[in-house]
Amino acid sequence: MLTRPIPSTGEAIPVIGLGTWQTFDVGGSRSAREPLANVLSAFVDGGGRVVDSSPMYGRAEAVVGELATSLGIADRLFLATKVWTRGRAAGIAEMQASIEKMGGRVDLLQIHNLVDAETHLSTLAAWKREGRIRYLGVTHYTASAYAALEPFVERGGIDFVQLNYSVAEREAERRLLPLAANRGIAVLANRPFGSGSVFRSLRGKPLPDFAKELQCATWSELLLKFVVAHPAITCAIPATSDLEHLRANLRAGEGPMPDEALRARIVREAGFA
Repeated sequence: MLTRPIPSTGEAIPVIGLGTWQTFDVGGSRSAREPLANVLSAFVDGGGRVVDSSPMYGRAEAVVGELATSLGIADRLFLATKVWTRGRAAGIAEMQASIEKMGGRVDLLQIHNLVDAETHLSTLAAWKREGRIRYLGVTHYTASAYAALEPFVERGGIDFVQLNYSVAEREAERRLLPLAANRGIAVLANRPFGSGSVFRSLRGKPLPDFAKELQCATWSELLLKFVVAHPAITCAIPATSDLEHLRANLRAGEGPMPDEALRARIVREAGFA
């Protein structure tokens, strides 16, 4: 799979990751866990590493941690989660709990939707210096928050910014993606399918002929290639609990990538020009 370097260290990570919003918030029954175990195992076997979660996602952190441990793949994962509370003490308690849930180690800790960001940045910077985490970042999921997100990218001091980017939501191209590239900040792309809205608009629409040039057999592969072909994107993190969808997502990280002309054609063919 194609990899991209994290600018602050040069560490390479695969361009296709795995989100856990809704999909990994399940109970402990075998029927609930087994499909996710299959997805996580296939993800790693297919070259994936980055798994992103949050305390906001219910039981997802614990499910990831427990499955990764039981499958014996924890040391092969790049684990990311978030802090989603106010106050220094509450933030520390939440982050410590998240790390334990995920198996005792987290590579990247992010401030979820900028909640009490200045307070938590101080803690995260100290934790990074102490070696408790390797990377820190900030996140949001909507273009309406870009004005609030931009100052954190502008001033630096973070390793990652996570934001929404898809064929239907391209506002980040105007300012934040170039700024992140200029400041040497890695970008995680959430909502790479626009939370499903893109698929709804494409229902019944045939795949364009040029998809063959990119070795894409599905719209999901083509849409993900659009996202990760942007040079500022380090990794896209689509969420899924479906094994076939997971395999299609992984295929998007392989083979030829669209140049700017083909990316523009993808936008037009998908109906979002």
